[in-house]
Amino acid sequence: MLPRKLDPALWRWVRLWLSECELEKFRTNMQRMQRLYDYSRSILRQLEPQVLQIDEKTQGYLQLFRTAQDLALAGPALSMLAELDGAHRLLDADAARLLEPALAPQTALAGALYLPHAETANCPLFTKQLKHIAMSMGVEFIFGNSVSAITQNGSKLALHIGETSFATDAIVLAAGAESARMLKELGINTPLFPVKSYAATAIVKDMEAVPLAALTDETYRVSITRMGNRIRLAGTAELASRSATMPDIAQRTLRKVGNDWFPHAANYNHAHFWCGLQATLPDGPPLIGATPIKNLFVNIGHGANGWAMAAGAGKLVADIISERTPEIGLDGLTLARYGMHTG
Repeated sequence: MLPRKLDPALWRWVRLWLSECELEKFRTNMQRMQRLYDYSRSILRQLEPQVLQIDEKTQGYLQLFRTAQDLALAGPALSMLAELDGAHRLLDADAARLLEPALAPQTALAGALYLPHAETANCPLFTKQLKHIAMSMGVEFIFGNSVSAITQNGSKLALHIGETSFATDAIVLAAGAESARMLKELGINTPLFPVKSYAATAIVKDMEAVPLAALTDETYRVSITRMGNRIRLAGTAELASRSATMPDIAQRTLRKVGNDWFPHAANYNHAHFWCGLQATLPDGPPLIGATPIKNLFVNIGHGANGWAMAAGAGKLVADIISERTPEIGLDGLTLARYGMHTG
């Protein structure tokens, strides 16, 4: 949803987004993100048996197309998957229901795209485990406070939290929707903009009626994921709204998608609804690594793909700060793609 009146930053974002809708630019951006997806998956494989146990993980991802028109609109993405040699299968309605037997038979289904290697998991648990591992290594966390500013004093940077100032050797800015503002205060302008997304979490009432894989309803752009004894529905998007309120239409859309596909799995009227801001760039890939300011680094702009890119992006930033050679190419993933010189 777009607001009636666009502020200058949003207008710039929309203009850049429209310019990225050309097929060749779409192909380039997809290739850049796929490079990071693949690398991130390999880093997760290294972490899981050693230090992390990511429970409730589901294997495979199913994109549902309600109409033949929806399926046709996916044509460029399907062609790109073939070019990238990404594992995928295009299924008719019968094959999709065979793969996901809990799909409601009364809901129209023209076909589905199955991505067998895609995964979802309990992201909050993953983050909590990382926190405990970091603390065991001596990392100190400061919660319940806001960073008021990042300042420069010659070649040194300082982080200001409340009334306290911390001298730093390096700063990684990964402040989500607030990243653009903090960078702008340092003279670095990026087309990062907050996109408001909505979610609902419902308690499962019938485990026989829940999805086996993670899914997306491509018509309504809503994802459906089972997380243990809960079902998470997430999607829809609104630009230029930072309020914590959730409009009725968003709640109705999430309820509709849940009831359309898995009506007996949960009582969606009693779901917990919430919303959040996703820091999103108009062309898709995130921004990782150095900035024009020495010892200031970024890891921002992952949009709705944070889980898919998190492990790889974090490892890249760590290697860059430690002056190790990154294990994949950074072309198209740095501020240089917006014409900025970085150290």
